[in-house]
Amino acid sequence: MSTQTTDTAPASRVQTTGAAWWVSNSRALLKLAFPLILTNFAYVALTTVDIVMLGRLGAVEIAAAGLAIALFNQLRTTGTGLVTGVSNLVAEARVRDDRERVGALLFAGFFWATVCGVVFCAALLMIGPLLVLLGQDPKVVDKAGEFLVVLAPGMLPCLWFQNLRHFTTGLKRPGPLLAITLASVGVTIGLNYVLIYGKFGLPAFGFTGVAIATVTVFLLSFLAFAAVILRDSVLRPYLTSPHARRWDGDAVRSVWRLGLPISGTYASEAGFFSVLTLLIGSLGVEALAAQTVLNQIVYIVFMISAGLSHAASIHISEAHGGNDYVAARRMGLLGTAWGVIATLLVAVVYLVIPDAIVSLFISAEHAGNADIIALTVTGLLIAALMQVFDATQNIGNGILRGVGDAAGPFRISLVGYWLIGLPAGYLLGVTADWGVEGVWTGQTIGLAATAAILLVVFLRRVDRLHRETSGAPVTEPESS
Repeated sequence: MSTQTTDTAPASRVQTTGAAWWVSNSRALLKLAFPLILTNFAYVALTTVDIVMLGRLGAVEIAAAGLAIALFNQLRTTGTGLVTGVSNLVAEARVRDDRERVGALLFAGFFWATVCGVVFCAALLMIGPLLVLLGQDPKVVDKAGEFLVVLAPGMLPCLWFQNLRHFTTGLKRPGPLLAITLASVGVTIGLNYVLIYGKFGLPAFGFTGVAIATVTVFLLSFLAFAAVILRDSVLRPYLTSPHARRWDGDAVRSVWRLGLPISGTYASEAGFFSVLTLLIGSLGVEALAAQTVLNQIVYIVFMISAGLSHAASIHISEAHGGNDYVAARRMGLLGTAWGVIATLLVAVVYLVIPDAIVSLFISAEHAGNADIIALTVTGLLIAALMQVFDATQNIGNGILRGVGDAAGPFRISLVGYWLIGLPAGYLLGVTADWGVEGVWTGQTIGLAATAAILLVVFLRRVDRLHRETSGAPVTEPESS
C-alpha cells in the first residue's frame, strides 16, 4: 500500500518476456525507487547529524542521547504508520472527485497525529524510572531524561509533517518534499553547532543543544510544508476548506482502520530494535554507545531498501489490479533481488574500511572511545550480513502489501522478531555470555527468519490469487 505515485508503465502492461522483461522492469523499478531513496537519505541525515555531533561529546552523552532517540523513533514510527493510510484514502477520494472527503481525511489525519503526539510525548517524559528497572545505567538514564524533556514535544510537529506528506502524496502533488528535507539537514547542522558550543551570543547548551535543534527543525519543517501548500493553488482549497476543520466520524474511523495494521507492523519492527537496544544497554555504557552508532549506520542503508520496497509495492499493486500475477510474482522477486544486490555492495565497503566508517561517527580523541570504536567495528562486520536480511524483510513487507495483504506483515513480524530474534539475542548475548556481539547475532537470525517467512507467504499468496482468477498455478511464460 504505497504512498507514492508514478507515471511509469505498470508491470502488468509490459509485454516483454525473458531477459528483456527483467531489464525493462529493473529500469522502471529503479527509476521510481531512486527519488524515494534520495528523500529517505535526506530524512535520515537529520538524526545522523545529531549522532555525529554527539560523538564529539563523549561516551555517556552519545549513549544517553542514543537511548532517548531510539525511544523517540519507536513512537514516531508507530504514529507515522497510523497516518500512512491517509495517502491511499485521499487518492481514492481524488479519483471520485470528492473534495469534501479529502478535506475530512486531512482533518482525520491531523486528529490521529495529535492524539499520538500528546500520548507519546507524555510516555517519553514518564519512562525514566522504567528504564532503571530494566537495567539501564542510572547515570545514562538521567541524561537521557534531560534530553527527552526537550525532545518529546517535538513529536507533535513531526507527526503533523508526516500527515501533510501523505495528504499531498495522495493528491499526486507531494511538493518540494526533498528540498524541504535537504534544507532541514543544513539547518540542523547549523543549529547543533550554535547551540552545543554557544555561538552568536547564545549560551552553550552542550548535550541538550542537540535536542533543542531537533525540535526546532521539526517545527520549521512542518511550517515550511504548510506554507508551500498554502501557496499552491491546487492544494490550498483543501487545507482551508471547512471540511478540513470539521469532525467527520467516518473519515476518522477510515484512517484508523487502514493505518492500524501498518502502524502495528512499524511498531513491531521498531520495538524489536528498541528492546534489543535496552538489552544491550544493560551490558554497559560502551555497549550502548556502540549500538547507537551501529543502529544509525544500518538505518542509513535501510533507506535503500525502503525506497525499493515502496517502488516494488506500487508495481505489484498495478499488476494485482489487472489480475496479472505472473508479473506480480516476478516484480516481487525483482525488488528483492535489487535489495540484496544493493546491500551486498554496501557490505563490501563495510568489510574493506570498517574503521574509517566508524570514525565518521565517533572521535578517537576522546578518552575511553577506543573500546567503543573496536566494539562498533566488530558490530559492523556482523551488520554486513544482517542488513541483507533486513533489506529482504523490508521489501517483503512492501510486496505483500502490493497484493492486498496489510495485516500479514504484522503477524509475521511477531513471529520473526519477537519469537525468534529476541530470544536468540538474549540466549546468545546474555545466557551464552557472548555480550553485545551475541545480541547482534540474534538480531540477524530474527531478521533472516522474518525475511524468509515473508517471501514464502508472498509467493503462496500470489499463486493462490492466480488460481482463483485463472484456474491454474503461476507459471513463467516462455522466453521469446
